[in-house]
Amino acid sequence: MLLTLATPSLAATPAKRTQEPDSYKYDLGAAIGMSGYLGDCNESDMFRRPGLAGNIAARYLMDNYQVAFRATLAFASLKGNSSDFANWLPGSAPYTFSSTIYDLSARIEYNFFPYGIGETYKHLKPWSPYIAAGIGFCLAATPSITAAASFPLAVGLKYKPAPRWNLNIEFCAAKTSSDHLDSSSIADLQGIKSSLLKNTDWHTALLLGFSYEFGARCSTCHYVD
Repeated sequence: MLLTLATPSLAATPAKRTQEPDSYKYDLGAAIGMSGYLGDCNESDMFRRPGLAGNIAARYLMDNYQVAFRATLAFASLKGNSSDFANWLPGSAPYTFSSTIYDLSARIEYNFFPYGIGETYKHLKPWSPYIAAGIGFCLAATPSITAAASFPLAVGLKYKPAPRWNLNIEFCAAKTSSDHLDSSSIADLQGIKSSLLKNTDWHTALLLGFSYEFGARCSTCHYVD
């Protein structure tokens, strides 16, 4: 009798839906790798004398799973020696330098695929190549301090091993508005005057990083116009 009464009740109870991972609004991470440089002491092989590079980055993740707005604070040690190359310089003197740079930038980041785990109807992928571009402010200690605008461009690959964790590999090259990232005494060595778009220094980095997402979006909110 009791079993007979309970059977319709159980049949009327909907099966519990498997909870898919939430979507998150924010992402915080760090990366480390090697730095490179292009300038008066190195015009062709950016990683000829690699240094240490790293960054911390914060992102706001748009709910389309492809666009993020990113703030990055990067540092790098740069080194160069003009005797590594066959370029002729006035007086045939070798020029060397060692400097440290700090670069704060704002970037927009675009994933080529909808990137994420869960919400299968959105065809999310746990990996995606991406590109990023932005504008920033750079300080170089040579040891005198030089300030410059920077224009970072980056390409990379992301992989999501778990719902809130991300791994990535990234190559970033930042053109600056200064010819003094190497030293204030190493500038226009071949007599070519620098300008915003000509004969200024670049700093580059090849990085491995990770990040963690937080700030879950409301998955049951309904908006009424």
